[in-house]
Amino acid sequence: MNDDMLSQEEINELLKSVEGGDSDNKEQSQEDAESTAGEPGELNVEDYLSSVEQDALGEIGNISFGSSATALSQLLNQKVEITTPVVSVVQREKLDEQFPRPNVAVHVRYTEGFEGTNLLVIKTRDASIIADLMLGGDGTNPAEEMEEMHISAVQEAMNQMMGSASTSMSTVFNKRVDITPPGIDMMDLKNEEGSSNVPDADTLTKISFRLIIGDLIDSTIMQLVSVPFAKDMVDNLMNQSEPEDDKAPEPEAATQAPPQPEAPPQQHSTAAEQQKPAGSERQTSTGNQERFVGGPSGNVQAAQFSSFDTPSLSENESKNLDMLMDIPLEVTVELGRTQRTIKDILEFSQGSIIELDKLAGEPVDILVNQKLVAKGEVVVIDENFGVRVTDIVSQADRIKKLK
Repeated sequence: MNDDMLSQEEINELLKSVEGGDSDNKEQSQEDAESTAGEPGELNVEDYLSSVEQDALGEIGNISFGSSATALSQLLNQKVEITTPVVSVVQREKLDEQFPRPNVAVHVRYTEGFEGTNLLVIKTRDASIIADLMLGGDGTNPAEEMEEMHISAVQEAMNQMMGSASTSMSTVFNKRVDITPPGIDMMDLKNEEGSSNVPDADTLTKISFRLIIGDLIDSTIMQLVSVPFAKDMVDNLMNQSEPEDDKAPEPEAATQAPPQPEAPPQQHSTAAEQQKPAGSERQTSTGNQERFVGGPSGNVQAAQFSSFDTPSLSENESKNLDMLMDIPLEVTVELGRTQRTIKDILEFSQGSIIELDKLAGEPVDILVNQKLVAKGEVVVIDENFGVRVTDIVSQADRIKKLK
């Protein structure tokens, strides 16, 4: 055979490599198509939110959930990271395809600053791990099914997270933002369970965050709000105005103010404060110092001092508080508990002594609506028994004792 000619074996090998390359290209093209197709029910986000609005929503999410990660980290004693969000738009009627498995849904309603509902969706296993950490476990053996105790623990964690997020939003939007205490549901959309608190709109904005908790969780949490609510947040962020108290006076007014004589320490001269050189500091109403930078003729700002007036409730708030005060609760004092077989119980008679699980003189449990809230000691008032409160159960212990 000549050196410039290929053998049949070499020709076959070349043909195989060409066919294999085509197959690889086809598989890669299919993967690319699947990655760009998006999740079921997702719409083209550009048709509903501009790129500027998407970036603004991402920035709001970064700030609010960044502080939530700090609060959750302190609560769980674990390193918590919440990464940059991804914004998309989904159809409400297709949510069962977005969430084919049961999830834990936490909902809050805005009472001040905005109008609308915010829904946070967490995978059931992730919620179980958070509950296990809240109840003193190490998170490696989460419960397979969420019971009332676990749901209450997750609700407390979400309460801390959403409260921290609300505080951050107040700073971002330069106005007060308040929310209701979070509610929690097991959301199984295929069986039409837990869908009552999903925002009532045909299209919803889904803001997805990557949640990392130590070595236990590396998953995704999703925030669902209506598209109009998302646009309202962006509009408030873009068009917020400065409070009148923070507006700096004109430079001419500051420079033309005549010098003031020395004043007693308890008096404050507004003109003298306006003539303070740039770079000075003032105490804000939140207790932080704010530094002004600029030349001698730059804008300066008058000092502001905290108000020590007692906060007053509005008329509606007072009425709501009065309504809560009239709600009756069942208070029970538990001396102790024990377990006996049916045989032992059938043998009870007058004079039988039942040994309890508590020692003599040990504090008794005080329960409100069957939930442990305090401990106390038994006293006698006239001819009636009473209980003197000796200790209020901590929040962590209250969660552990929920059943």
